[in-house]
Amino acid sequence: MTTTKGYAIGVDLGGTNLRVAIVSREGEIVRKIKMPSTDQVLDSILHAITEIKPEGLVGIGLGCAGIIDRKHGRVFTSPNFHAIEGIDLVREIRQRFGVPVVIENDANAAALGEKIAGAGRGFDHYVLLTLGTGIGGGIIQNGKLLNVSAEIGHMSINADAEKCPCGNNGCLENYASARAMIAKAVFMLEKETESMLKECCKGSIYKITPEDIYGAALEGDTLAREILRDAGRVLGVGLANIINIMSPEAIILAGGLIGAWNIYVQEAIKEASRRAFRELFEGVKIIPSSLGDDAGIVGAASLVFMKTAETQA
Repeated sequence: MTTTKGYAIGVDLGGTNLRVAIVSREGEIVRKIKMPSTDQVLDSILHAITEIKPEGLVGIGLGCAGIIDRKHGRVFTSPNFHAIEGIDLVREIRQRFGVPVVIENDANAAALGEKIAGAGRGFDHYVLLTLGTGIGGGIIQNGKLLNVSAEIGHMSINADAEKCPCGNNGCLENYASARAMIAKAVFMLEKETESMLKECCKGSIYKITPEDIYGAALEGDTLAREILRDAGRVLGVGLANIINIMSPEAIILAGGLIGAWNIYVQEAIKEASRRAFRELFEGVKIIPSSLGDDAGIVGAASLVFMKTAETQA
């Protein structure tokens, strides 16, 4: 594909999907491709970039799920996507394409993307949560991405509860993520709980998705509504903690689970209102992402432009 100079490629690599896009300096997506994530991480990324690579490419930004080793250009650990751990992504991609490559946590990249071209444009201080397979976080402070891990999904909600894949006990995402919702649905159905979810996926309860749960909830299914509300209440505990600690102007919610806003998120907001300091809660706006799945790739590409600008300064 031929384009004018001044574009970066943004890569958003999560446990479920790989998204790659050409992005302008203004945060506009010119072309995008999406494919399922596989254990052949590097091959998949190289193939996708090759397919989409424009002429005059400025650089490539990677947003990856997990704890990032920025110094060595790799992922230390990714509890929901172990296949990405330890691969020297930055070096391999830089050698292949001969352009600068930067790496950042995917939720951090999404927080920056919302600041560049989304719901964060009107705020200088906000926290973004990605609500999907797991729960990620990113923090914008004084208009800039805060250089911290922001693994909000791994704040411990119940110190004595079951172990999370990250090694901690009772993490927020153990209760409020898509993975948690599916696990609870399967557990309850295995106990012969009555629910229309039994009819999902041709009777295979082990293939249930969050969309199935939300769809059943809209039909009035008691179990599905209970799952969403319970997850929402625990998410609300996490939101209250964020509000009490950070006192942000806004909390931006992104990821696939915000499709269940009127049950799951509304329950979270209600719980946060009960737990956070009233004055702090009244000062925060809890709003959906405006970029959706594109936030991470816009943010990852924006990091490229920021790095090249620093180099030229």
